[in-house]
Amino acid sequence: MADVVKMPKMSDTMTEGVMAKWHKKVGDKVKSGDVMAEVETDKATMDLESYWDGTVLYIGVEEGKAVPVDAVIAVIGKEGEDYKAALDAEGGAESAAPAAEKAEAKAEPKADAPAQGAGLSEDELAKKGVTVIRMPLLSDTMTEGVIAEWHKKVGDKVKDDDILADVETDKATMEVMGYATGTLLHIGVEKGAAAKVNGIIAIVGPEGTDISGILNQGDAPAKPAADKKSDAPVEEKSAPVAETPAEESVSSDGSRVKASPLAKKLAKEKGIDLSKVSGSADGGRIIKKDIENFKPAAAAAKTESASAPAADKAAPVIPQYVGEERFTEKPVSQMRKVIAKRLGESLFTAPHFYLTISIDMDNAMSARTAINTVAPVKVSFNDIVIKAVAVALKQHPAVNSSWGGDKIRFNEHTNIGVAMAVEDGLLVPVVRFADGKSLSHISAEVKEYGQKAKAKKLQPADWEGSTFTVSNLGMFGIDEFTSIINSPDGAILSVGAIQQVPVVKNGAVVPGNVMKLTLGCDHRVVDGATGAAFLQTLKGLLEEPIRLLA
Repeated sequence: MADVVKMPKMSDTMTEGVMAKWHKKVGDKVKSGDVMAEVETDKATMDLESYWDGTVLYIGVEEGKAVPVDAVIAVIGKEGEDYKAALDAEGGAESAAPAAEKAEAKAEPKADAPAQGAGLSEDELAKKGVTVIRMPLLSDTMTEGVIAEWHKKVGDKVKDDDILADVETDKATMEVMGYATGTLLHIGVEKGAAAKVNGIIAIVGPEGTDISGILNQGDAPAKPAADKKSDAPVEEKSAPVAETPAEESVSSDGSRVKASPLAKKLAKEKGIDLSKVSGSADGGRIIKKDIENFKPAAAAAKTESASAPAADKAAPVIPQYVGEERFTEKPVSQMRKVIAKRLGESLFTAPHFYLTISIDMDNAMSARTAINTVAPVKVSFNDIVIKAVAVALKQHPAVNSSWGGDKIRFNEHTNIGVAMAVEDGLLVPVVRFADGKSLSHISAEVKEYGQKAKAKKLQPADWEGSTFTVSNLGMFGIDEFTSIINSPDGAILSVGAIQQVPVVKNGAVVPGNVMKLTLGCDHRVVDGATGAAFLQTLKGLLEEPIRLLA
């Protein structure tokens, strides 16, 4: 029977995936390990691999469409095989079976589920050198992990220090070792599927060992849970002014129009009525180049000129311009959904107010130049701001606080969150105990976080536990701005660009370098005078940066 490919759960927070690109089409041959498609999740765009050999018989999701986890997306089987039976069989299924079980099902005749207790128990098999590998608890809040990648397959020899798999937890990917030597006898969770903590993910032991007793004890391999179906994403739309498009493959008079699938897709995207396009392929079939070369303005002008009465020929000709109203709508990424939820909760829960102050950066610029002549790592202005903020917070603990409902937490440590833009949104890794670190140390740490953030390699410990956040848009030329507080912090600092402006010094107007800082405060824990006093301290540190080196 043909094998059904379902949307895997590629992260622990994933409820649906967007089919970014298909690398295979119906009729293509595939082998186990071939990349079939690219799927956009809430964390990244990941490769979807085939676990079977055969021919692609069916593709059920178009590129750009979103489908819930565990929904059928393709069918693989023997060439010419009837795949509809496989689809019908999945219609009442609750979830997709793991790849390893399906592979075994192909090789073994169908039978009723084995009786409980068949084979040896886990304790008995342990005496024979069999090791059951379970999903480890990789963080204190982890309830399940997603297998991001298997580095071994069933039948491979493994050693106790071999890395078996990569496991995703919330936003981190961690390596899992088996701590066992032998043959990989069983994989219980397919790539992209989630397993509960302590659930069986693999079994290692002597080759040929009967492990049916373990598999029948009720701790079944984890399956991707089917989430409720989300609303279908809206595709790119087009509304031509000069014409009303007909159906993709039906002309305005109801007759069929011959066109390639790609031509139909392009025509839909461009808002072109296929009945008005002349095909250049055999039998007048419309192909890609016909759509690309189609001139809607020329066609409209031709129609208009044919219908114009002869008496109007002498009238002044007003040039006709046929425009096209277009827009594109893209489904919201999972990361963007989380950002919208958290920042919305912060803005509409915490009463924000903002204070702005101007900083004379002449001394800071001179100090940075001198520091970078001897520092092992180049120090940026943002590094200097982070250090100054940490030192100022030690003097103003009320700004280094958070609202707890019936109590206020005053943090005695200074963990500075550094907002970093990534391709899909925003991440905030944390420089811990920044007040006690040198500028070079802070600079090296921030650079490392930046590289990890872009590669999506940050670990949970990298972004948890901030007590205050710094957001810097100065490198983009922004003079000043306001930020939404990164809950549960009680405040956030927005850093603008250093601007060359005229300033008054000693009664004379001279060139100066000024940077504006805006402090966003949660009024439940920080009052106006408290925030103003903090900014005055911060101003003094940045205008006399030698104090940061003491």
